[in-house]
Amino acid sequence: MVRQARVLAQATSDLVNAMRSDAEAEVDVDNSKKLLAAAKLLADATARMVEAAKGAAAYPENEDQQQRLREAAEGLRVATNAAAQNAIKKKLVNRLEIAAKQAAAAATQTIAAAQNAAASNKNTVSHQQLVHSCKAVADSIPQLVQGMRSSQAQPEELGAQLVLIMASQNFLQPGSKMVTSAKSAVPTVADQAAAMQLGQCAKNLATCLAELRTATQKVHEACGPLEIDSALKTVQTLKNELQDAKMSVIDGQLKPLPGETLEKCAQDLGSTSKAVGSSMAQLLTCAAQGNEHYTGVAARETAQALRTLAQAARGVAASTKEPQASAAMLDSAQCVMEGSAMLIHEAHQALVHPGDAESQQRLAQVAKAVSHSLNNCVNCLPGQKDVDMALRSIGEASKKLLVDILPPCSKTFQEAQTDLNHTAAELNHSAGEVVHSSRGTSSQLAAASGKFSQDFDEFLDAGIEMAGHTQSKDDQIQVIGNLKNISMASSKLLLAAKSLSVDPGAANAKNLLAVAARAVTESINQLITLCTQQAAGQKECDNALRELEAVRGLLDNPSEPVNELSYFDCIESVMENSKVLGESMAGISQHCKTGDVVAFGESVGVASKALCGLTEAAGQASYLVGVSDPNSQSGHEGLVDPMQFAKAHQAIQMACQNLVDPASSPSQVLSAATIVAKHTSALCNACRLASSKTSNPVARRQFVQSAKEVANTTANLVKTIKALDGDFSEENRNKCRVATTPLLEAVENLSTFANNPEFASIPAQISIEGSAAQEPIVRSARAMLDSSTYLLETARSLVLNPKDPPTWSILAGHSRTVSDSIKSLITSIRDKAPGQRECDYSIDNINKCIRDIEQASLAAVGQTLPCRDDISMEALQEQLTSSVQEIGHLIDPVSTAARGEAAQLGHKVTQLASYFDPLIVASVGLASKLQDHQQQMTILDQTKTLSESALQMLYAAKEGGGNPKASHTHDAISEAAQLMKEAVDDIMVTLNEAASEGGMVGGMVESILDEGTPPEPEGSFVDYQTTMVKFSKAIAITAQEMMTKSVTCPEELGGLASQVTVDYGQLAHQGRLAAATAEPEEVGFQIKTRVQELGHGCIYLVQKAGALQLSPTDSFSKRELIECARTVTEKVSLVLSALQAGNKGTQACITAASAVSGIIADLDTTIMFASAGTLNPENDESFADHRESILKTAKALVEDTKLLVAGAASSQEKLAQAAQSSAKTITQLTEVVKLGATSMGSEDPETQVVLINAVRDVAKALAELISATKCAAGKAADDPSMYQLKSAAKVMVTNVTSLLKTVKAVEDEATRGTRALEAAIECIKQELTVFQSKDIPDKSTTPEEFIRMTKGITIATAKAVAAGNSAQQEDVIATANLSRKAISDMLTTCKQAAYHPEVNEELRTKAKQYGLECTNGYISLLEQVLQVLQKPMLEQKQQLAMHSKHVAACVTELIQTAEAMKGSECVDPEDPTVIAETELLGAAASIEAAAKKLEQLKPRAKLDSWILMLLLVCLQCFPPFLYLLYVSSSFCLYEM
Repeated sequence: MVRQARVLAQATSDLVNAMRSDAEAEVDVDNSKKLLAAAKLLADATARMVEAAKGAAAYPENEDQQQRLREAAEGLRVATNAAAQNAIKKKLVNRLEIAAKQAAAAATQTIAAAQNAAASNKNTVSHQQLVHSCKAVADSIPQLVQGMRSSQAQPEELGAQLVLIMASQNFLQPGSKMVTSAKSAVPTVADQAAAMQLGQCAKNLATCLAELRTATQKVHEACGPLEIDSALKTVQTLKNELQDAKMSVIDGQLKPLPGETLEKCAQDLGSTSKAVGSSMAQLLTCAAQGNEHYTGVAARETAQALRTLAQAARGVAASTKEPQASAAMLDSAQCVMEGSAMLIHEAHQALVHPGDAESQQRLAQVAKAVSHSLNNCVNCLPGQKDVDMALRSIGEASKKLLVDILPPCSKTFQEAQTDLNHTAAELNHSAGEVVHSSRGTSSQLAAASGKFSQDFDEFLDAGIEMAGHTQSKDDQIQVIGNLKNISMASSKLLLAAKSLSVDPGAANAKNLLAVAARAVTESINQLITLCTQQAAGQKECDNALRELEAVRGLLDNPSEPVNELSYFDCIESVMENSKVLGESMAGISQHCKTGDVVAFGESVGVASKALCGLTEAAGQASYLVGVSDPNSQSGHEGLVDPMQFAKAHQAIQMACQNLVDPASSPSQVLSAATIVAKHTSALCNACRLASSKTSNPVARRQFVQSAKEVANTTANLVKTIKALDGDFSEENRNKCRVATTPLLEAVENLSTFANNPEFASIPAQISIEGSAAQEPIVRSARAMLDSSTYLLETARSLVLNPKDPPTWSILAGHSRTVSDSIKSLITSIRDKAPGQRECDYSIDNINKCIRDIEQASLAAVGQTLPCRDDISMEALQEQLTSSVQEIGHLIDPVSTAARGEAAQLGHKVTQLASYFDPLIVASVGLASKLQDHQQQMTILDQTKTLSESALQMLYAAKEGGGNPKASHTHDAISEAAQLMKEAVDDIMVTLNEAASEGGMVGGMVESILDEGTPPEPEGSFVDYQTTMVKFSKAIAITAQEMMTKSVTCPEELGGLASQVTVDYGQLAHQGRLAAATAEPEEVGFQIKTRVQELGHGCIYLVQKAGALQLSPTDSFSKRELIECARTVTEKVSLVLSALQAGNKGTQACITAASAVSGIIADLDTTIMFASAGTLNPENDESFADHRESILKTAKALVEDTKLLVAGAASSQEKLAQAAQSSAKTITQLTEVVKLGATSMGSEDPETQVVLINAVRDVAKALAELISATKCAAGKAADDPSMYQLKSAAKVMVTNVTSLLKTVKAVEDEATRGTRALEAAIECIKQELTVFQSKDIPDKSTTPEEFIRMTKGITIATAKAVAAGNSAQQEDVIATANLSRKAISDMLTTCKQAAYHPEVNEELRTKAKQYGLECTNGYISLLEQVLQVLQKPMLEQKQQLAMHSKHVAACVTELIQTAEAMKGSECVDPEDPTVIAETELLGAAASIEAAAKKLEQLKPRAKLDSWILMLLLVCLQCFPPFLYLLYVSSSFCLYEM
C-alpha cells in the first residue's frame, strides 16, 4: 500500500503541475480560476494521502493507519475525477462515438447477411423472427448514426451527448434480439456460405454491442447529473417548434411530412400519450424520493416521449383539412409542453429542497395540470370530440336522476312499458354499433357515438317515466339506481371505444370494449326485469336475446384472448355448458307444454348463460388454435396485465362510490370494503411481480412505490370503514369519503403508469393458415348462436300459445340444429387440438434423422464414410455447436409448453425439430473429417443419443399436449427433458475439448458473450457474493497459470481457456443475481458493469490463447497473452472490490474464511511432518516457554468470537472488523501452538500431533462460525440462520476450551492420554454432525476408495482395544490420533461415495445409515477405553471386545454397501496391482499440486532470481517424469 501510495503521489504531482501550466496559458480568466482551484483541491488531497502513507509506513501493523490511508486514497481519487472530469468525459464520449459507429456498421452487415440467407432458410419461424428483429434494428440505426454525428459535430454540447447516450441505450435491446435471432437462424440456413457469413456477422455484432453497452454506461455516469437541464431544454425547443408550426397553419403552409397520414399520426399520438403519462409518473416518484440519478433518467425519457408526441401532433395538424382543428391540436400540444417544462423544473426544485412539503405539493398540482392538458390534446383528435360530446350528453341527461321528486307521468303504464322495451332494444343495438365503429374510421365512431347518446337520452326518459309508475318509494329508488348503473356502463362503453380508436394496438383493448358492451346489456336486462310486467316468459326471452347479441362480437375476429382459460379448460367448459344447455332446452320444451311459466323463465335464463359460456369458450379456443399454428406469431406476455389493472380500477371506483353513498346499508358498506381490499391486494401483488421481472431500475422503484401508496391508502380507508361500521354517523361517512380520494388517486396513478407501452403485451399475429384452422370452430359457434336465437324467438311465441302444432315442429327443428352445431363445435375443438399435428410431423422428422445417423455410423464402422471437402472442419464444428446450443435452449420451453401451454406446443416442437437436420449434416460432416476412429464414433453416438432423447421428449410432449391437468404425463416429460440436457452437455463437452485442442476458441468467446435469460433471484446477496468470490479467484488463478503455460507448455492453453470460459459463465450468472439483490441499486449496477468488463478481458485472453496455440513460437502472441492475463487479474480485483462495496462485512467474512482454510491446510501439513518424526526445535527451548502465549492468544480468540457473533446483528463495518480480527488472532494462535509443539521435540511425535490437532479443531470451528456469521448477517433474531450461528458459537467455545485443557495436560504424562482421547471423541462427534447435515459434497469418490478408507477403522479399532487393555498413556495418545483420522476419512469418503451420480437413493440411505452406526459404535468404544483408564477393572476391559465386534459388523455392512455401489464393474481393492496403482496416482496428484503452487511463488529480494528460476524449472519438469514413472510402473504391474 505504501509503495503504491508513493507512485500515486508522484502521478498526482505531475497532474497538478500540468494543470497549473494550463491555467497560466489559459486566456479565459474564469477557466484559469477553475483550473487553479481544481489543482489546489488535488494538491491538498495529495498532501493528506502522503501524510497517511507516512503513518502507515511507520506503523505497518496498525489497522487504523491502514484505514486512514484507504480513506485518503479514496479522497484523492474523487479529487482527481473532479479535476480531470472534462478530459475524462471527452475520452469517454469519444469511445462511445467509436463504439456507436462500429455497432451501426456491424448491424448493417448483419442485416445484409440476413437478407442474403433468407432465400435458403428452411425454418419459417426463425426466418420470421430474424426479419422482425432486423426491421427493429433498421429503424434504430438512423437514430444511432444521427446521435453519433451530432456528438462529433458539437463536442461541447451536452444535449448532443445525451442524444447519443439515449440512441445507444435504445439500440442495445433490438440489437441483442437480432443477435439471438441470427444465431437461431444459422443452423437452419441451407447455403453454407450464407450461414457462415450470418454467424460471423452475429458474433461481430455481439462484440460491438458489448463494447457499446460498456461505453454507454460509463458516459452515462459522467453526464448523468446534467440530464434534467438537457430535458428541460429539449421540451422548450419542442414548444418553440410547435409555435412555428402554428404560424405555418395560419399562413396555410403546414404540410405533412413524407409517410405521414392522419390515421397514422393519430394512432401515434394516442399511444405516445400513454408513454408520456407513464414517464411523468416515474418522474414524480423519483423526484419525491430525492433520487437525482433516476430523476434524470425519468426526465430524459419524458423528453423523448414528448418529442414523439410533438411530431405526432404536428402530423395530425398538417393532415387535418380544417385550420381551426389544426390550430386547436397545436395549441393543446403547446399546453402539454408548457406544463411538462414546468413539471421538470419543479422536479428539479424538489431535488434541491428534498422533504419540502410545499415543493411536493406544487409538483403534484403541476402533474395534474399536465395530465389534464394531455387529455385535452388526445381529445383534439378526429372523432374524439364527438365521443366527448356524447359523454357530456349522457352526463347531462343523467342529471335528471338526481332530482328528489320525479316529474308527473304523461303515459299509461302499458305505453311506458312498451316505450321502455323499444328504447332498450335501440340502445342495445346502438351499443353494438359503437363496438363495431370503434374499429373503423373516426367518422364512423362519431356517428355511432352520437346515435348512442341520442338513444340513451330516449331510454332514460322512458326509464324515468316507468319509475313514476312504481307503487312504493323503495321500488322507485331501485329503478333510479338501475338507471344510474346503465348511465355509468354507457359512459364506460364510450370511454373504452374512445381508447380503442386512439390506440387500436393496445393490449386487450378489444376485450375491454366487449366487456363494457356486455355490461350495458346486463344493466338494461336488470332494469327490464324489474320494471316490465309482460306476458309470462317474454322478458326472460328478450333478455336472453340481448345477451346473445352482445356476445356475438366475440366470434367476429378472434385475434385476442377472450379470457384466461387454457385449451383444455375450453373443452371442459364446452362440455359442461352443452350439458346444461341440453337440460335447459328440454326444460323449455317441457314447461311450454305444462304451462309452468316461472320454470320456463328460469330455463331460458339458464340456457342464455350456457350459450354465453359456450360462445366465450369457442372464442377462446379458436384464438388458441389460431395462435398455435406454426406460421402464426405467438404473442408475448407483458410485464403487467392491463386488463387486470383496468378491471381493478373500475371495481375500486364502484366500491368507493357505494361506500360514500348515503343510501348504502351496512351490509353494502362491508361488501364494498371487501371488494376494495381484494382488488388493492391484487394490484400490490401485481406490482411486486412486475418489480421483480423488470430490468429497468426506474420502473422497479416506481412499481414498489406505487404498491406502497396503494397499500397505505387502503389501510387508512379500512380504518375509517371500521369506524363507520361501528357508528353510521355523518361525520364518519365524511371521513370515509375523504379517505377514498387518496386511494382513488393512487390507483389511477398506478393504472396510468402501468399503461406504458413498454410494459404491454405483444399481441399475437394469426397467420392465414391459423385463420383457416379457426374457421370450423367459429362457423359452428355462429350456427349455434343463430339457431339458439331462432329457438328462443320460437319459444317466446310458443309459451303464449302452446297449442300451435306448426310452431312445435319449428321449435323441434331449431333444437336439432342447436344440438348439431354444438356437436360440430365439440368435434372441431377436439380435432384442432394445438400441437398434435406438429408433434407428429416432428416425430417423423427426427425418426428420419436417426436413420441417417445410423447409416453414417455403419459407414464409419466400415471405414467407408465419405469425407466432405467442400467445408472446413472449423466451420463444421461451429455449425454443430450452434445446432446443439439451440436445441439446448429449446428443451425447457418445450417441456413447459408440454406441461401447461398448449398454444405454444406447436411452435416449440416445430422449432426443436427444425434443428435436427442441420445437426445430423454437421455431425456426419465433422465425423468424416476426423482421422481418429474413436472420435468419429463418439461424435456419431452422442448425436444419435441426443436425437433419441429428443424423440422420447416429443412422444412425452404429445401425450401431455399442454394439458396442466394431465399430471400423469408430467414426470415422463421432466425425465425426457433431463435426458436431453445430459445429452446436450455430453456432446458440448466433446466439442469444446476438440476445439480447445485445435486452438479454435470461437465457441468459447460466444459463450462468454452470451448473457442468457435473466434468472429469478432465490437467495440473498451474501449467497451470490460468496460464489462470485470463489469463481473470481478461480479465474485469476487460471489466468496466472496461462501466463506460465504460454512459456512452458502452449498446447495446454486450450483446456485452461475452456476453464476460464466455464468459470466466467458461472460468475456472470451469479453476478446477475447479485446485482438484482444488491442494496443500494448503485452497487448492483457497479457489480454488473465490473463483471461485464471482466468478460471483455476474458474474451481477449481466450482469443490470444487460441492464437498462441496455432503458432506456439510466436513471441508477440506470448507477450499479448501475458498482458491480457494481467488485465484479467486486475479486473478480477475490481469485481472483488465491487462485491466488497455491496456488503463489506460479509466480504470480510469470505476473506477470513479463505484465510482460515489456508491455515487448516497448513496444519494438516504440519501434522504430516510431526507424524513422520521430523518436527524438531531450532534451539533449546521447552514447551513452558510457549504455554502462556498459547493461553493468552486463545483467550483473545474467545473475545474475537464474541465480537464476531455480535457482528451478525450489527453494522457491516463492525462485522468486517470482527472477521479481520478473528482471522488475525487464529493465525497468531496457530503459530504459537506450532512453536509449542516443535519445542517438545520429535521424540514424542504423538503428543505433538495431539496439540496440533487441538488447534486444528479450533481453526475448523472458526471457519464454520465465520460461515454461519456471514449467512446470519442482517437477518432477524428468529431466522433459522441465527440458530445455526448460535450452534457454531457453542462448538467454537467447546473447541477452544478443549485446546486450553490439552495445553495444560501436555506436560502431565499421567493425564495427557486421557485428554487426547476426550478431544478425539469430541472431534468425532463434530465430524458426525457435519456428516448428518443436508449439504451435498463438492465432489464424489469411487466405491473402491470408500472400501479402502474402511480399513483404517479396522486398524484403529484394534489399536483402541490394545490401548484399553494396556492402559498405557502412549498407546492411548496414538489411538486418539489414529481414531481422528480414520473416522474423519471414512465419513468424508462415505458421503462422497453416497452422493455419486450413479448411486441410487436406496444405496445412498444405506451408506449414510451404516456410516452413522459405525461412527456411533466407535465413539462407544472410545468412551469404553476412557472408562477403563479411569477404572481399570476386568469387567470394563471385557466390554471392549463387545464394542469392537459391533464396530467390525458395521464396517462389514459398509463394505457390502460399497460393493453394491460398484455394480458389475468390480475391482478388488486387495489386489496388489490396484493398491500400487492407487498409491502412484495419489503421489502423482500430490506432486502435480505442489508443482502448481511452486509456479505461483515469487522470489524473495535477497535471493538471486536466476537461482530460484532454475529451481522452479527443475521442479516443474518433475511431474512429467513422475507420470512416466507411473506409466512404466503400471505396465510392469500389469505384466506381473
